[in-house]
Amino acid sequence: MAVVQMDSSKECPERAPGLKVGVVGFGYASATFHAPLIRATPGLCLAAVASSAPDRVRQAVPEAEIHATPTAMYERPDIDLVVIATPNDTHFPLAREALEAGKHVVVDKPFVLDAAQARELTALAERKSLRLSVFHNRRWDGDFLTVRDLIAEGRLGRVVHFESHFDRYRPVVRTRWRESAAAGAGLWYDLGPHLLDQALQLFGKPDAIWLDVAQQRDAALADDWFHAVLKYGGMRAILHASALTAQAAPRFTIHGTEGSYVKHGLDLQEAALLAGTVQGEGWADDPSEGLLTLRAGQGLIEARHPTCSGAYGRYYAEMRDAILLSRPVPVSAASACEVMDLIEAGTDSARCGKQIVLRG
Repeated sequence: MAVVQMDSSKECPERAPGLKVGVVGFGYASATFHAPLIRATPGLCLAAVASSAPDRVRQAVPEAEIHATPTAMYERPDIDLVVIATPNDTHFPLAREALEAGKHVVVDKPFVLDAAQARELTALAERKSLRLSVFHNRRWDGDFLTVRDLIAEGRLGRVVHFESHFDRYRPVVRTRWRESAAAGAGLWYDLGPHLLDQALQLFGKPDAIWLDVAQQRDAALADDWFHAVLKYGGMRAILHASALTAQAAPRFTIHGTEGSYVKHGLDLQEAALLAGTVQGEGWADDPSEGLLTLRAGQGLIEARHPTCSGAYGRYYAEMRDAILLSRPVPVSAASACEVMDLIEAGTDSARCGKQIVLRG
């Protein structure tokens, strides 16, 4: 598999063509996903970072100017696009301030803390004719692209059971905001948006949602396990995540009237980005195959099914084109609002211990 090592010496000239991007926060999301993908996208220049960790920023993106506060960065007239990659409970005020300053905005998932905040930001962006998008990057996971194609092509017939797991083994609770007792922390707000967004892309709005959450690890302060059931008529979509699964279940299990598809293993793009590789032919390939079992006459035929290449790079390329060429953003704020509706409904379900009906 061919990969290209990131060039940490990449310059950002004063009059570079394209768009200048400013990133707020430089924790895991910025360092692993946003900064590498922005730097690898032609027509984008990572010009500024607002961070309380300047040494880390200098080492990773030496071409970026460092600002002590987001406000100082927002005041720069040359910054076109702002990326918010901070703790979840800060997304709303930081995104609102950026939009008020006239910047196009990308917000890391989850969009905000609730649906009302999501719709307020969406309306503000529309009033100011600015582009607003949410980084639901797992729309471009290779395994999800494979699933999307199988369902769209009707290979499995009518889907009756869809199961999506995001299982990891992280038995030690770390001291970080994602695992704290803060608003917006926990696995439901961390991985729930990804799995819900994928389900919405495949099947649309469900009839009802039921959610169970738990704190299973020693000293856990936030939920580290969830199990959600989305109802679509007679079809069930099960979304599950755990931080205490040493032997992971299949990533996807799908049953339909014509057969089944099962795929193990997580998409490899995050691991590649962590290793410092991005773009280049083959960097997002997944060599592991799924198992496709289809009806053939009175019997069944099993075959290995190749996994599509991932495509995280498309997100920022499409965001660039949305701003420069007036094309659609890669993830619309409206679709991100739908995810927040389900996050909120699921939270209500877990609190009251019953399913929440979303439509009659």
